[in-house]
Amino acid sequence: MNSKPQTVSLDSLEIDLQQYWLVIVRRWLPASGAFFSILLLAILFASSQKPVYKAQGKLLLKADRTVLFTGIGTDKGEFSPLTLQSSPLKTETEVILSTPLLEKTITQIKSNNPDSLNVDDLNPESLMLRLKVTPVSGADVLVVAFEDKDSKMAALVINTLMKAYINNNIAANKAKSAEVRKFIAQQLPKSEAKVRQIDAEFRRFKEQNQVTNLEEESKALVSNASALNADIIKASTDLGDVTARSNALQSKLGLNSETAIAISSLSQSTGIQQALKELQDTQNQLAIQRSLYEEQYSTVVNLKEKEAELQNLLKKRVAEIVGSPEAFTNASLQIGATKQSLIEKFVNTEVERLGLTSRVAILSNEVNFYQNRAGTLPRLEQEQKELQRRLEVSQSTYSTLLKRLQELEVAEQQITGNAQIIEMASTPDSPITAKKTITLVVGTILALVVAIVIMIILETLDRSIKTVKEIRQLFDYTWLGTIPKFGKVYLPSKKSNYPVPSLPVIDLPQSQISAIYRILQAQLKLLNTNQKFKTFVVTSSVPKEGKSTIAANLAATIAHLGQRVLLIDTDLYHPKQHEIWNLSNDMGLTNVIAGEVDIDKALHTVINNLDVLTAGVIHPNPLAILNSKTMQELIDSGAKSYDFVILDTSPIIVGAESMTLCGMTDGLLLVARPQVLDLPSARIAKKFLQYSGQNVLGVVANCATSDDQPNQLALYIQPTTQDITVVK
Repeated sequence: MNSKPQTVSLDSLEIDLQQYWLVIVRRWLPASGAFFSILLLAILFASSQKPVYKAQGKLLLKADRTVLFTGIGTDKGEFSPLTLQSSPLKTETEVILSTPLLEKTITQIKSNNPDSLNVDDLNPESLMLRLKVTPVSGADVLVVAFEDKDSKMAALVINTLMKAYINNNIAANKAKSAEVRKFIAQQLPKSEAKVRQIDAEFRRFKEQNQVTNLEEESKALVSNASALNADIIKASTDLGDVTARSNALQSKLGLNSETAIAISSLSQSTGIQQALKELQDTQNQLAIQRSLYEEQYSTVVNLKEKEAELQNLLKKRVAEIVGSPEAFTNASLQIGATKQSLIEKFVNTEVERLGLTSRVAILSNEVNFYQNRAGTLPRLEQEQKELQRRLEVSQSTYSTLLKRLQELEVAEQQITGNAQIIEMASTPDSPITAKKTITLVVGTILALVVAIVIMIILETLDRSIKTVKEIRQLFDYTWLGTIPKFGKVYLPSKKSNYPVPSLPVIDLPQSQISAIYRILQAQLKLLNTNQKFKTFVVTSSVPKEGKSTIAANLAATIAHLGQRVLLIDTDLYHPKQHEIWNLSNDMGLTNVIAGEVDIDKALHTVINNLDVLTAGVIHPNPLAILNSKTMQELIDSGAKSYDFVILDTSPIIVGAESMTLCGMTDGLLLVARPQVLDLPSARIAKKFLQYSGQNVLGVVANCATSDDQPNQLALYIQPTTQDITVVK
């Protein structure tokens, strides 16, 4: 959706300073009265004030050494705020202004006070009100100032207060140091016991886990494990080779390793080989004897017994070596050299295989041990670090506490305060004038504020329309012009006080007022070319807006231009035309409508081309008279006989007569007067005009002052082009 760009008028944005000036002009009298009254009271109060003396001293705030003793806070021992918003200087300011310190100051002043000073009125509240503590920008310095009517008292209070603050600071620091020393003395045995406890735990940990240097041990474990793995690989390779050779020899011999070892052992045993040789010899002899003799022969029997003995001896000796003689025959106990050599190789190979197998197992066990140990090292390192950290913290704490205790024991006897007096207060020679100046300034400001408030209140309570600009903003009808307020203007030919009458158009035809009425007539003429009206009503919202005067002068102006005009006074509440024209009101409009007199006899020819019909006898019911057929016929008849028929009627809010007559004519001319017309009445009148649908020809502002339109006598807006014309 396209939206048109909004334009803002410069008039809607400018500050109308003229309106403020007009408010000041209207309300200057009560505002000035209030302003000067309050200002006079301020001057009287300032002059009645007794002279006040101001004394001041300076305090330097130094580092807090207690911080160094406790180890808490900054390393430099400075005043440290608890929060980012807090300030040490402000904190010390509150300490100086604290009630206990002020009470101590008052006590010292009273105890050391010379008789010449009056100290009876000293109390913490009065001191706090007159004391001022100000930090020096960019320095750790506080300026302490005090005001009093006695110059000596002012200096005495400052010096006593600063000394009390220094003594209080020293006492506080001593108490703080003593408290810290006591606390450290209580904590030191506990800290020492804790160090011993953790040291014992650390020692037991090393003993239980056989820990010397875990880092070096970890490196050694890695190195040894690598070497063992290399040895395992080499031993495994050798074991494979030996196992292959052993299997080949076993295949050739047809013996297992145990049997081969047993045979090799038996073949190498001297006792067995000797017994076997004897047995073989005996068996040979027995065979020879058997071939010669019978079995019962003694030699055969002896040889058989010897053979049995040798058999038993051989078994016994075999049993001693292998433990089971039944598995071996005599033939197996005696082997050839070749087989003996093979058996020896087989046995040696088997021995070598068993040795390598055992070596691989041992090396593998060692690797497993190293791996298991390496797996426990991270846990041991963590436990060792934790114990070592606890031990170091405990030792550091113990060492720090011991050092602080020694420092506090020395410093407690020679401690100084954190503040220093760098400038004592001297007795002021002259009083300060700032109090009177402040009183006058505050009084002036208060007087100005009260004056402005009074103007605002009066302006708010006053509901009247005050300027021509407000009238133009309220009545958005065609603007016909502004009639200035001319007051008492004197005729050129008269030297005495001779005020201008209500008809300047007739009595002062060459005046500027007459020119303005002629311009008003020209404006109506321009309107008449478009709307073609001959009859119109001149009215106002409320009484006393000058509608009758404008109607009379406008009628005279039109008549001077050669047009015939009939001026009818239809204001049956307060008729004015007979007074303006100095006419008799015995017969007039009411008499004509009632049929008591003919209109020709009721008319008054006041000047050439101008006839005036006065109101006549006041009727109890004006609306009944004016809202009649006879009144309509009278207006219609006048429109035929005259060029213009002007009806001076009653104000809109007074009665319905003006709206009734407007409905019988061609239009309505509305007169509005600043300072007389109020806003509620103007709004009511505007609503009446809108609801009744009247043809409002335009609006004329009457009795406008130079304050309403500075440097202007008349302001006109043309009905067609809305251009502004200024007549000066």
